[in-house]
Amino acid sequence: MALLDMVAAERRRFADLIDSLTPEQLDTPSLCGEWTAKEVAGHLIAPFATPPRWFLPLILRSRFNLHRANAELARRIARRPTAELVAELRRNERNPFKPPVVGLFGQLTDLQVHGQDVRRPLGLPPELDPDHARTSLDFLVSRRSVAFGPRRLRAELRFAATDLDWSRGDGPEVRGTAEALMLALTGRLVVLPELSGEGAEILRARSRRA
Repeated sequence: MALLDMVAAERRRFADLIDSLTPEQLDTPSLCGEWTAKEVAGHLIAPFATPPRWFLPLILRSRFNLHRANAELARRIARRPTAELVAELRRNERNPFKPPVVGLFGQLTDLQVHGQDVRRPLGLPPELDPDHARTSLDFLVSRRSVAFGPRRLRAELRFAATDLDWSRGDGPEVRGTAEALMLALTGRLVVLPELSGEGAEILRARSRRA
């Protein structure tokens, strides 16, 4: 399957997820910082739903801190009605937007990780596509995944999924479900107790210092 096809499928999956949530669920804090589930949706549609006139004021107010500006942008877009957010995501399911360096691999991974950021606090199952998960795990242990966490977290460790035919790396092994590995590699501390193997304690120690 082509990478853009995977991204399109994940955008549809996330749109379906947000469309299915109650107002109370949409206001539930996600695993992603201080964002609610609805604000995560705002973040995911920001690349193709942000008026150009917003950028400079946001950057100035955030004192040129891109992370802070990005967080505020997500919250601002999330003020729109949920139906608008869902429609925007579906309308742009095949939008070829490629962030610098990480490209479509970053888009695919962002969608899957943020899907779990929303699902986990709500007690919903992961619903990961195995091929998409393998592709994102390959990306997360590569040098290209610079925006998804410091390389020192995964250095000299081997990662192995317990629910997929997937493993990469050399060194003490870290075992867990594809979802848990994906979230651990992107800094979600909540999944660390779910990991096992000789490398799991090394990863836990590194994550807590990150």
